[in-house]
Formats: sequence, structure tokens, C-alpha cells
Amino acid sequence: MHCQSGPPRYAVCVCNLYAMTRPRDAIRQLFWVSSDRTANQPPQPAIFPDQLAPVVRIARDGDRVMEMMRWGFPPPLNLGTRPVTNVRNTASPYWRAWLKPEFRCLVPATSFAEYTDSQPKVPHWFALGADRPPFAFLTTEANTVVRPVRAKAMPVILTDETWDTWLGADTAAALKLQQPLSAERLAIVATGQRQDAAV
Repeated sequence: MHCQSGPPRYAVCVCNLYAMTRPRDAIRQLFWVSSDRTANQPPQPAIFPDQLAPVVRIARDGDRVMEMMRWGFPPPLNLGTRPVTNVRNTASPYWRAWLKPEFRCLVPATSFAEYTDSQPKVPHWFALGADRPPFAFLTTEANTVVRPVRAKAMPVILTDETWDTWLGADTAAALKLQQPLSAERLAIVATGQRQDAAV
């Protein structure tokens, strides 16, 4: 969940598919947004890399704003032209400058999908519950709910008690959030579809 300042704007998440199915008004209230620049976009049951989706960040004037950003981040020069869509190695010199509070954002989501590591590749949708309560995320190792589907990694799921820390704390404090959500708080809510069946 790193935001690049200045146009074009990019956001980096984890996995390669997530959904944001709550109405924008509910998201504005939940994330304490004072300025909405999303033009009241409809729910998005499938968000893929390089698509625009809402993020929440702190503007230069200190207001919490919601705006649309493209999913992906310009890659290091030696890695070609494909946008980076996942950040896991926050110790990398490439990411160090982008970990400051002014470049962080929250990516509102109601579920995320991981494809099975083995063939056939089947999407499994994960959420905090069947009612898809919103959360925000970055990247970490997989917990015991996600690991049987995809062993390599999962999103760091940030709930409302950690949003202020991610957006405004110093880098060391913010990076302490980069750990898996406890397994009992996460569930598979749909399987086999390329969009969240909640919509």
C-alpha cells in the first residue's frame, strides 16, 4: 500500500485480484474520509493489476482523502516495464524512500483472491466474514488459512485499529504491522470465480 505522489498515481497491493463491494459512502464513513475524489464509483467485484481503484491517504494539508489510483508501481530500471503489484521485501533499498508516511495509503477491500499453487489454478476468495467487512492490506507470509491455497504470501490485513498507525506512524512502527492476520479471523467465502460472488 504505497502511493506514488504526483500524476500518474499508483498503488501497490498484494495478490493479483481483490474486490471492493461496499458503497463508496460507507467506505467514506468507515475510513473517516474528509474528501472523496472517486466520483462515487460503483462496487468493484474484481479488481486486477493496472486497473483504477479507490485508496485512502493523507493529503499534504492533513486531510484524509479517497481517490482513484492505478494498481501497480513503476519497476526498478533493471526489471523491465511491467508494474510491480506486490511489496513484500520492505528492507529493499528500492522501497526505502517510499515507506515514508506521505507515500503510504490504505487500499479498501472486502475480499481478496488467491489461486491454488497447483494445477488447475482455482481462485479462492478470502474475507473477514461472509458479510465482507471492509479492510485494507499490504503483503506478508501466508497464515494457516491461506497457506493450503497459496503458500508463498498473503495480504497483511489492516483493520480499523491499525489504519492510523499505517498512515501516520514512523516507518519502524508502521512496518511492525507486516504480519499475517490470525487464522481465526479469516475465512474462504467463495471458490472458483474470477469475481467475488457477493455482488
